[in-house]
Amino acid sequence: MDLYEALYTTRAMRRVSTEPVPEDVIQLMLDAAIRAPSGSNMQNWRWLVITDPEKIATVGHLYAEAFDMGMKTVYAGAKERAEAAGDQQSLRVQSSSQWLRDNMANVPLLVVVCDRNDPTGSSIYPAIWNLMLAARGQGVGTTLTTFSSHFRHDETREALGIPAEKGWRVSAIISCGYPTGKWGVAARGPVTDVVFRDHWDNPTGWDVAGPLWSAGSK
Repeated sequence: MDLYEALYTTRAMRRVSTEPVPEDVIQLMLDAAIRAPSGSNMQNWRWLVITDPEKIATVGHLYAEAFDMGMKTVYAGAKERAEAAGDQQSLRVQSSSQWLRDNMANVPLLVVVCDRNDPTGSSIYPAIWNLMLAARGQGVGTTLTTFSSHFRHDETREALGIPAEKGWRVSAIISCGYPTGKWGVAARGPVTDVVFRDHWDNPTGWDVAGPLWSAGSK
C-alpha cells in the first residue's frame, strides 16, 4: 500500500465484522508497533493480544461500563448539543462510538496496550500509531480508546493479570477487525486553518483548500 494512502485513510473504524484476524497479520501489526521511536530507547511497553472470546467479553463489558461513565461526566450533553446544532458529523461519530460500546464484547481482536514511566504518552502513542498503520495495510480496521483507562482501569488491569506493583498501567485498548464500512479520507477543515508560520496567528501563505492526497494520486 502507498504510504500516503495509509496516512490519509487510517481512521477510527469502530464497526467491524466478527471474522477472525489471521495470526500472521496480528504478528505483523505488533512487530511494526515495537519498531516505533521510544524515549531513550527504553521500550517500556507491553502488549496483550486478546483473541479468546471469554476474555474479549470481559474486557468489553468493562469497556461498556467505562463508556457509560464517560457519557455521564466528560461527555454529558454532547449528543443533545450536536442535535441542537444540527451537527451531523458529530452525531455519526457518537452513533459509531455507541456501536463499539454495545459490541466490543464481540469483536475478533483486542490489543490492550500497557506502559510505564511514560506519563505524557510520547513513547507509547507513536507505537500505537505504527500498529494502526500496519493494520490498515492489511485491511484491518482499528480504533484507539481510553475509556477503560480512565474509568475502569483497575478492574481491567486485574481481569488481565497486569502487575500493578511493577508500575504497569493500561494506556489504551485497540479494537481490531475487518470493517463493515468503507475506507476514505477523513473529513477535515483546510490545513491552513490550524497551521501558522513563525508566530501564533501568522498565516502560512499556503493555498491549500483540501487534501493533498486523494485516491489515484501518484
